[in-house]
Amino acid sequence: MERRINILFTSAGRRVELIRAFKRAYADLELKGHIVVTDIDPLAPTLQEADRFYLVPRSSNPDFIPTLVDICLREEIKMIFPLTDPDVLVLARNRPVLESTGAWVMTVLEESAEIAADKWKTYLFFVENGIPTPRSWLPEDVRSGMEESLHFPLIVKPRFGSAGREVFKANNLRELTFFLDYVSDPIVQEYVSGPEITTDVICDYRGEVLGLVSRQRIEVRSGEVAKGKTVYDPHIAEYSLRVARALGARGPINLQCLVREGKPYFTEINARFGGGAPLGIVAGVSSPLWYLAQASGLPIALPPLGTYRINLYLTRFDDAFFITEEEYEETASRHL
Repeated sequence: MERRINILFTSAGRRVELIRAFKRAYADLELKGHIVVTDIDPLAPTLQEADRFYLVPRSSNPDFIPTLVDICLREEIKMIFPLTDPDVLVLARNRPVLESTGAWVMTVLEESAEIAADKWKTYLFFVENGIPTPRSWLPEDVRSGMEESLHFPLIVKPRFGSAGREVFKANNLRELTFFLDYVSDPIVQEYVSGPEITTDVICDYRGEVLGLVSRQRIEVRSGEVAKGKTVYDPHIAEYSLRVARALGARGPINLQCLVREGKPYFTEINARFGGGAPLGIVAGVSSPLWYLAQASGLPIALPPLGTYRINLYLTRFDDAFFITEEEYEETASRHL
């Protein structure tokens, strides 16, 4: 019987490079199947690149999960990958009903998803597991008289934020007071200057680590890397593996840290493919191929952990799809 592996990416947005990486993996494995994507926007670029697409409600909408269940049954989906942080938590919380369709939900379990979504819980998780991290405070701690122990500058950011939105540097008490009122549900963090390193840890559906790759962010646009390069630091790799195992990671996760005087300070956990994941894939951490092979029962040969091409650079540019009014209207009508 011919193997067919169909996969689903939710909130696929602009992640065309990732879709293309999976298409190459299908070809390399000579595997049949199709890539399905969902989004809320009829102009999302991945809708033009995927084999099939659906416009769906936002993940906060009660109809989101029933819609995904319908798609999984229609398309005989084998693996579901969330591509935005809000989707991670919703998919993790609804894993039983989604997996009743026969699909694997390729993200962490609910408790771990809550740790990743809440930056205060992330901080406590790092501390409890001996992961170096910038000191952090809740607003009430700062406002209750701890100002004397604070050293400026400080970072103020949303406790439940993503994509680098509403992250501000407070240089003094006046600015800190303003940003505490300005940012929604904020957290205050020690400022750490230095290179920002993102590490992709690729775990399978059962939680086994398949590979990892670190990449330095050289330039960021709208919260996503625009220029970067692969790097390797044994301490970052060791801590990243410790995080993945303590978290019980399933599927891909990416960890962000800042390096000051040679020491990494971990700041965030994203339980999904990062925006810069294509760089790691090209460098030799072939996660699309590994996932498709595992789902189809094909044997895979994994390189030793930490084996990938170092100092490989990524520099992104804008590309475009062009669609007619008729094509736009047809796309916009594709709601379930």
